[in-house]
Amino acid sequence: MSSRPLSTRADLTRAIADARRVAVFTGAGISTESGIPDFRSPGGVWSQMKPIYFQDFVASEERRREAWSRAFSGRAGWVGREPNAGHLGVARLIAQGKASSVITQNVDDLHQAAGVPRDRVIELHGNATYATCLECGLRHELAELKALWDATGDLPACRACGGIVKTATISFGQAMPYEPMARAEAETLACDLFLVLGSSLVVYPAAGFPLIAKRNGATVAIVNREPTDLDAHADLVLHDEIGPVMSQAAPGN
Repeated sequence: MSSRPLSTRADLTRAIADARRVAVFTGAGISTESGIPDFRSPGGVWSQMKPIYFQDFVASEERRREAWSRAFSGRAGWVGREPNAGHLGVARLIAQGKASSVITQNVDDLHQAAGVPRDRVIELHGNATYATCLECGLRHELAELKALWDATGDLPACRACGGIVKTATISFGQAMPYEPMARAEAETLACDLFLVLGSSLVVYPAAGFPLIAKRNGATVAIVNREPTDLDAHADLVLHDEIGPVMSQAAPGN
């Protein structure tokens, strides 16, 4: 870890004001302020339930049934919350043209709910608010799938091809989606300020983007409540709450 003093909110405000193009990268920490649990900390999602690996989901009806039981009960707590000041600050950066998109590890749809156009949100780990067929890719709405589940108890199946349907998230053991990863890399290489908000930066390959930006000459700023393994590589580091930080660094009109 870096031994140099932590940066201030004023430092970040100046860095954003001076930047030509900001790449915003968000992790679970931006959504905990909306009441959505993170994954790895004590009390987080994975301390309460074990992840279901993609290969097991595909191979086992029992594991698919467990996964859908979790999704329909909301036990993971990934959806159904409102965006907070951090999401709204990111949306303002997009609306002002300071940032062209947001790269997110989150699956909660809160950037979209905060007003970021859907085509400006690069979802590295998918989205928990709908489902897709693993065979033909057809989108399925969770409300419709839940109605059938409640009525029949049958596992969701694709209405078009009968294939296996899964929430549109990237599970452990599932390949990272090529297009979002390529878009994220392009945004990373195009920025002069790479702004990390609420990521522990331990999940690769996504956590490698700050290093790519740094090697390409961009300023790297990390805002996270706890230290990260990449703090020593960053130009600005704030161990702070994201909502208040973004309210100051990206104020409204």
